[in-house]
Amino acid sequence: MSEFMDALETRSAAEREAALMAALPAQLAHAQAATPAFAEILRGVDPRAVTSRAALAALPVTRKHELLARQQAGRAADGPGRDPFGGFSAVGWRGLLRGTGARRVFQSPGAIYEPEGGGADAWRIARALHAAGLRAGDLVHNSFSYHLTPAGAMMESGALALGCTVFPGGVGHTELQLQAIADLRPQAYCGTPSFLKILLEKAAETGQALSFTRALVSGEACPPSLRAAFLAQGVAAMQCYATADLGLIAYETAAHEGLVLDEGVIVEIVRPGTGEPVPEPGPGQTPEVGEVVVTVLNPAYPLIRFGTGDLSALLPGPCPTGRTAPRIRGWLGRADQTTKVRGMFVHPAQVAEVLRRHPAVARARLVVAGEPGADTLTLHAEVEGRPEGLAALLAEALRDVTRLRGEIELQALGSLPRDGKVIEDLRRHE
Repeated sequence: MSEFMDALETRSAAEREAALMAALPAQLAHAQAATPAFAEILRGVDPRAVTSRAALAALPVTRKHELLARQQAGRAADGPGRDPFGGFSAVGWRGLLRGTGARRVFQSPGAIYEPEGGGADAWRIARALHAAGLRAGDLVHNSFSYHLTPAGAMMESGALALGCTVFPGGVGHTELQLQAIADLRPQAYCGTPSFLKILLEKAAETGQALSFTRALVSGEACPPSLRAAFLAQGVAAMQCYATADLGLIAYETAAHEGLVLDEGVIVEIVRPGTGEPVPEPGPGQTPEVGEVVVTVLNPAYPLIRFGTGDLSALLPGPCPTGRTAPRIRGWLGRADQTTKVRGMFVHPAQVAEVLRRHPAVARARLVVAGEPGADTLTLHAEVEGRPEGLAALLAEALRDVTRLRGEIELQALGSLPRDGKVIEDLRRHE
């Protein structure tokens, strides 16, 4: 059995990039023509000119709060313009603007609605399952939710596309799920790592030996210590990074060295609060952490430069397994570092605006400290040298943008950590 699902996983980096950039203009044109939201967001954009990452980076980032706001407005509208997807979906059903094409529709917390388009594996999960060791003919015990949210359907569609059989265990009912595992003897598990831990612990209490030896887990963090505990109990678990909006973004391999990007997405790492990609690290430099922004080649739900709100960083070099797609470090926190200071909300985008007004500043971090009721603000700014008068100008810009007074500390280039933090809250929150 091949370790790779297909030849896409081992093509050269140049071949992959050329294919993605060749597909990008058509996807942009489709998004403009088929979805009212991107017709507005990308108004004036000539898709034929967007054939490079630099050109892509010039397009606006759409973040989840904007998608939610458009969906809420679309659901509130009356008449033929009513659209629960806020104009982002290219498919629908009778009575919806697009009319046909949606196989299923799901609801995520918010409430945010996501359409499932056609195809055997609309979320492209089969690639992650294959990397986790699942093969045609395996029985998969799927313990992701089948209620409202798409997680269960996402995993099931990927497993079916591989030729697996699926038991839809869903969430909860631990004793019944253990009985089904004993009766059916599945080879693999899909679900959250926390529920896998519960199953293993309950099985150990009763002396039941679980039949599965492979697992694909997602939806929660699975640190190395937990993965090692699973392996000690005979289960080799791997993670994948996927969302209801985008499908598979990246997946773990047997090397356990970061997550390999899926073949159907264009991923950028941008500085939080901006749409600006972080610079590529030089030799020996630590990759800079930023927000994961994804453009997906999905005709049903063609999200362009969609900000996930998650932090990660690109890893240098290819995966040791031979897969040649870029890798990311995995989930490193949330990009939305909005915090409340003296009764005012401060956002990463406001820090970005201060920097936009003063290009001499390479990077900055706003540090919030102090005791309750006595908050202090300090903007740490990386600059070359100490330009005369810059600190005063930055203080004025900070006050103008945030309506708050703060101190300015000029620092040498490269002195701030590359951890993705734009706002750091050092206060103790009781």
